[in-house]
Amino acid sequence: MSGTPIEALDLAALLCSRVCHDLISPVGAIVNGLEVLAEEKDEATQAFAMDLIKRSANTASAKLQFCRIAFGAAGSAGAQIDTGDAEKVSRGFLEDDKTKIAWNLPRAYMAKNRVKLLLNMLLIAGQSIPRGGQMTIDPIGTGEEMGFKVTTTGTNAKVPPNSALLSGEAGEEGLDAHRIQPFYAHLLAQACGVKASIAMEGDAVVITAQ
Repeated sequence: MSGTPIEALDLAALLCSRVCHDLISPVGAIVNGLEVLAEEKDEATQAFAMDLIKRSANTASAKLQFCRIAFGAAGSAGAQIDTGDAEKVSRGFLEDDKTKIAWNLPRAYMAKNRVKLLLNMLLIAGQSIPRGGQMTIDPIGTGEEMGFKVTTTGTNAKVPPNSALLSGEAGEEGLDAHRIQPFYAHLLAQACGVKASIAMEGDAVVITAQ
């Protein structure tokens, strides 16, 4: 059992708060862009506002598609998820001009909690390279019991705050919407019967689940 018990309703509420927090920025930008379109008649300003709306809508869509798998039910109990779909939403959400992903996992259907664990590992990995860099996802083992290794390299790569929650201990600070995600990753690892860990290895941050 986890060293930090949490009620199901509290877990659901904190995860919902986390998702809403991630969506506030792009949705707010869409609203601002629409207000500019309604108020400004200058063509250059309207073009800027339309570009802002398009970019923000794409960002919100990418985040929703990622969160649907990372936090959502993604099918009925016992459902499996295509790792190809996981790769697609991960690239859409995490990959940009500064951050590149090397996805070395074979395409296969895997238990949904195992895929959800992988996506939550990638969220933590993304926080380890705030200035961008390289994110590499490798398999550990094969088949249904495959584990994962996520390696990040980049300028000032470091183990992100709160990632110690992968061990399942919230410490004196307790859990809140900012700290729930790595703890949720721990719960997923526990459900999959694996142990997740994070550490610096030279200049790289390495997150494993096996």
